Amino acid sequence: MDRILDSFDDIKGESVELSYILAFLPEYREFAMAVFAYVVAFLLSHVAIRASCLLVDSMTALPETEYDFVIVGGGNAGAVVANRLTEYPRWKVLVIEAGPTHENVFNARVPGLVATLQRSPYDWNYTTIPQPGYNGRSILIPRGHILGGTSSINGQFYTRGSSSDFDRWAKVTGDPGWSWKNLLPYFLKSERWTEPADGHNTTGEYDPRFHNTRGMTYVSVSGTPQAIDTRVLEASKQLGGDYVYNRDFNSGESLGIGWVQLTVGHGERSSSATAYLGPKFIDRTNLHVLVDHQAVRVLNTTSRGGIPSLRTVRFIKRTDRNGPVHEVTAKKELILSAGVIGTAQLLLLSGIGDPSELRSKAVEPLVNLPSVGKNVTDQPFLALQWALGINGTVTPSEELQQQWLSQWNKTRTGPLSSIGHNHLGWVRIPDTSPIWSQHEDPASGPNTPHVEFAFNGGAFYPNPGATLTTVLIGLQPVSRGTLSLNSADPFEHPLLDLAFLDSDLDLYTMKYAIRSLRRFLKAPAWDEYKLSPVSPLPDDEAEEGLTEYLRNLGDSAAHPVGSAAMSAKNASYGVVDPDLKLKKATGLRIVDASIMPYVTAGHTQAPVYAIAERAADLIKDSWK
Repeated sequence: MDRILDSFDDIKGESVELSYILAFLPEYREFAMAVFAYVVAFLLSHVAIRASCLLVDSMTALPETEYDFVIVGGGNAGAVVANRLTEYPRWKVLVIEAGPTHENVFNARVPGLVATLQRSPYDWNYTTIPQPGYNGRSILIPRGHILGGTSSINGQFYTRGSSSDFDRWAKVTGDPGWSWKNLLPYFLKSERWTEPADGHNTTGEYDPRFHNTRGMTYVSVSGTPQAIDTRVLEASKQLGGDYVYNRDFNSGESLGIGWVQLTVGHGERSSSATAYLGPKFIDRTNLHVLVDHQAVRVLNTTSRGGIPSLRTVRFIKRTDRNGPVHEVTAKKELILSAGVIGTAQLLLLSGIGDPSELRSKAVEPLVNLPSVGKNVTDQPFLALQWALGINGTVTPSEELQQQWLSQWNKTRTGPLSSIGHNHLGWVRIPDTSPIWSQHEDPASGPNTPHVEFAFNGGAFYPNPGATLTTVLIGLQPVSRGTLSLNSADPFEHPLLDLAFLDSDLDLYTMKYAIRSLRRFLKAPAWDEYKLSPVSPLPDDEAEEGLTEYLRNLGDSAAHPVGSAAMSAKNASYGVVDPDLKLKKATGLRIVDASIMPYVTAGHTQAPVYAIAERAADLIKDSWK
């Protein structure tokens, strides 16, 4: 091959934002930077480059020019589909990935170094347009710009959502294959449950009936104890009710407090790239992966009866935008797996969308699908920090960070083998709340939470850190955003409006989240910590104060979905049919988070794995 990208040559000099392992704690940023600098020094002296004969970054290095299937995007979904289709030796598959390879990106292996991957060359670094609901602030939306996509840079949370989330998908699409009962086997097919990094006894921390030990992507509970763990569990026991202990929130019944599940195996991140494009798969002779090339347009290969066949894609090397323009045509199908932003932008650039909007950007319409770029949904997010009013808390130091990294390098254990979150909580707004006299409940069913809590203790044990960070997510946003072209330039980011807190119900939900969290932290289990907000937090009764607090400090959970949503086969709206084929055309299928008609009640990584596994079977069934 011509080149495997040297990750740290590209990262050096970039700013690093801290999150997850020491999330949202400004006093720890210098500490995190020191961790990162130490890692760079270690890598430059210890890491060797591994070449892969079928993973290339030059079109001329590809031995084939004809493929049965061409997949645009080697991310969370694209890698899955590539793996499953190449199980048939006679089918030749090409994956075109805009980002570099994940190989030898050390920080993408270490779970606790997730913060260094965001706002880096491995992130598309998308931002929204100014958000009125956030007082005109533009919000960063991290998306993976690397093989494995966002599964290579995300927080590694593995949450499926509630069973009724998927039953609603089945109802709106008219396809029972999207129901919880029928998707659960695909969740299991994608998962390889493994013991945590520290090998502790996990009895009672998950329910083995809902997991598989022979799948692809490693999943485990956290392998790093934290001082706050006993407090979270004791508070759950003391309060019960909304905060009752849930042995496994991935059972389809997610309400309550439970142990976090992560895409981590043997102390390392498990991404779609490591799981589905690992060494024993990437060497398949019928699988070729082209990195560092961006698709810029889908072309009409042929037309029959006025219906276009969209099996050709045009693409350019990202580091040589004025260089050769390449085209490749799939014999069977072109599959778009470029993500909720990349897929919708590529469709629009190709003339697939609302004709009047396309013409306004000098794009000739090809397929009239006004739903492209509509229905975009993301979840509002808020981080709250609480100071511990006690002695004996841990203060980060250079010596401590070196100990953590040394431990991970030697044994793949310790704080860097996890992300600082050991428990999540899932809570519903009560059915008796007066808000339901004004709004319809947006949740998919009575077992579906409206709010998620996450508890970050900074990975400190046995003594706690000086602060506790809690994260709140509004899981059922009513607000819907849009994605539109900024221009016809494929290298210019699109205009992304996620409409955060545009709905009064979304605002109410986040206020309820703050109040519910406060109730949880008032349990006797927390008394010894003497918690107090790090920054002034308005009282529960201060409606206007809470409103401004949320509008000034709210953020994105980075779970955007729905920009190319599926709908029933004969529906007048939507972008793809339930089999994920593009409406009003042939030859093109979409497989990624953009097809979700509703966001699931949780993080979106696990549902995308299930979508991709089912999509692979749908494609196979079409061509057997």
